[in-house]
Amino acid sequence: MNIYKPTKAFKFAAIFALLVGVLGFLVGLMNATMPLNEKGYYFSILLFGLFSFVSLQKTVRDKVEGQSISKPYLIMCWVAVIAAIGLLSVGLYNAELLLSEKGFYVMAFLLSGFAAITVQKNVRDSMLTDNAEPTYIADE
Repeated sequence: MNIYKPTKAFKFAAIFALLVGVLGFLVGLMNATMPLNEKGYYFSILLFGLFSFVSLQKTVRDKVEGQSISKPYLIMCWVAVIAAIGLLSVGLYNAELLLSEKGFYVMAFLLSGFAAITVQKNVRDSMLTDNAEPTYIADE
């Protein structure tokens, strides 16, 4: 299995996407006219979702690389990802928000999750290739 060192531009783009997603979600929460406990619910789901996405990506990557993974932990990772998405979906479905606001929270959540997975992958790929000669896809 070839592991390529991510380019600086790709690393920057992933970190930028993560910041945009998280900050967008948080700014949306700060400006929302919902009670503080509801804002806390959505903030907790964002944190839970980011952690579960990264944990699942790491577990799947470990498995692909031949490291031993406990099946219960892999299942827990999948359940956590599904729970985070489900809790956000149920919360937004029942929220008294405009449809555009609901869509904004979904898009910010998904952008943040995808970017968190990408940042974690970049960190791992960089760690694996730090001691080796850097290889970029364009060099082949």
